[in-house]
Parts: sequence; C-alpha cells; structure tokens
Amino acid sequence: MINSNQTVRIVGTHTLADDKGKLTRVSFEQRTRQGDWRPRQREVYDNGDSATILPYDADRNTVLLARQFRLPIYIRDGSESAIEACAGKLDGETAEKRIIKEMEEELGYRIGQVDRLFELYVSPASVAEKITFFTCDYSPADKVSSGGGLADEGEEIEVVELTLDQARGMVFAGEIVDAKTVILIQFLWERVRGGGA
Repeated sequence: MINSNQTVRIVGTHTLADDKGKLTRVSFEQRTRQGDWRPRQREVYDNGDSATILPYDADRNTVLLARQFRLPIYIRDGSESAIEACAGKLDGETAEKRIIKEMEEELGYRIGQVDRLFELYVSPASVAEKITFFTCDYSPADKVSSGGGLADEGEEIEVVELTLDQARGMVFAGEIVDAKTVILIQFLWERVRGGGA
C-alpha cells in the first residue's frame, strides 16, 4: 500500500566506498509540489555519529580546545592545523560515555559529569553524521595527563586553553573555522553572558 502523503521513495543504493566511512550513491524519487515524481540522485557519506564537548572553567573564564591536522582544511586552505572542540565517534557507545573518554584521551582531563545540549547535523545535504553537543565544568584539579590523543590512532593533538572571549574572537577573525566548535563557542558565550542555565 502506497502512502498518499509520501514525498520521497528510495529506488536504489550503490556503495562507492566502504573504508573508514561509507560513501553511497542513492537513487530516489521526490514528489514535486505539483504532484509529479522526479527522479534524483545524491551521494551520502556516513562515517558514524559522534559527540563533541567544550569544557568551561567559570572561575577563570577558560575553555579547552584541541589543535590538530585536518586534511580537508589543508587541501582547501593550506592550513596545517585546525583548532576545534574535542570530539570523537560514538563507535557503539552512548554519547555521554564516549565524550568523557575522548576528553581524557585528547585533552588530559578526567570529568564525571557532562551537560548534554542538543543534537545537530552539521552538513545534512551530503553527510549522515549526527553530532551530540556537550559542555562541562572543569578545573586544573581535573587534569590527569598532557592529553594528545591516542598514538595508535595517529592522533597528534595539542591542547589549547583560551579564555572564552579569546576563543570567540578567533571565530570572528577566521582562526577557528570548524562548524561544531563555532556553535559551541557561541552557545557557551551567550549562556555565560546572558546568565542562562
């Protein structure tokens, strides 16, 4: 039975690549406003869902970020490093559990509680990844290592501690260009400045 309210029908899928993530060509039909079905085709990249966090120390007005190499940014802009929020793939774990592990691995801070903010698709036209956003309180007392990520995963991460105002200034100066990081910095800045919960 065909749903008369249906506006999209998947016709077929073809896997183009399946290594670290899966690149699929999807053929589908989409109903126009006039009621006709139009054939369409798109490529969708799915490398799994992830979580990201921006830790905040209210006493010092600081945040923790990570600086690392990102190949797409290097290819496009020639920049050899990007400053971004700590993040990681869920790999079957809950977002909360995964981000607590990532924070210790990448940033070197052990925290027990995170504040879940929201879930977003950052590039929904072609990327299936859903990102869960977090913040948390941290202090120098929570530091357990120098961080840097996992060597066996090829991670070379430099921990960057900035004031929230410095981080926001770097967004407007074009020094922080990662979408998830910009969202977190702006969200936290408005929360702190507005006194919101």
